[in-house]
Amino acid sequence: MKILCVSDQIDPLVYSPFIKERFGDVDMVLSAGDLPMEYLEFIVSSLNKPLLFVFGNHNLEEYGRYTGESDFPIYDIMHEGRSSGAIYVNSGIRREEGLIIMGLGGSMKYNNGKNQYSSMEMFWKIIVKIPVLIFNRIFYGRYLDILLTHAPPEGIHDRQDLCHRGFRAFLWFMRTFKPGYLVHGHIHLYDLSAVRVTRYCQTTVLNAFGHYMIDTEADPRYKETH
Repeated sequence: MKILCVSDQIDPLVYSPFIKERFGDVDMVLSAGDLPMEYLEFIVSSLNKPLLFVFGNHNLEEYGRYTGESDFPIYDIMHEGRSSGAIYVNSGIRREEGLIIMGLGGSMKYNNGKNQYSSMEMFWKIIVKIPVLIFNRIFYGRYLDILLTHAPPEGIHDRQDLCHRGFRAFLWFMRTFKPGYLVHGHIHLYDLSAVRVTRYCQTTVLNAFGHYMIDTEADPRYKETH
């Protein structure tokens, strides 16, 4: 399975009339946040593939429509066509194209803005999902395949400033539930030599800034278990 991952920056290789020629063979798209909904709509309409997304700490104009924190009921998203064809998975777990994907959007709390969380708040968002993860382990043989976040884990691809600091809870999550991948954004990569992919325990942690391709067929874990 090929998965196109995007985050934080409108990538001219993706936002292009040649998107189908470049990425038409992908099976799924994951967005790790900080992208305008119009961009996600363009990807969905161009590729006609499932797109799962979380919100980051920017580009939150439509955030309230998906969380019920605006004057528009959540069901109006579908009736008004405001879903852009994309699937919001923040704090949710979804099976898509045979993969189990969990979303945890947002960043570390740094100015009390929308979709910002303390370390304890993020840990609690994970705790309440444990029953579903255990259900997956019993009935599907694994807790999940991909954890889709906006912020990185603490100490992996993150920065020292509070805004860009990673969540320690993600480290515990990876050790405990062993996802094949953790896909995050939030950390901009302007240096071609910057580290984008890191292995932590049994999880491949990757920064989706701009765009990045996952090919599970090249991953021996997926040949063995999926």
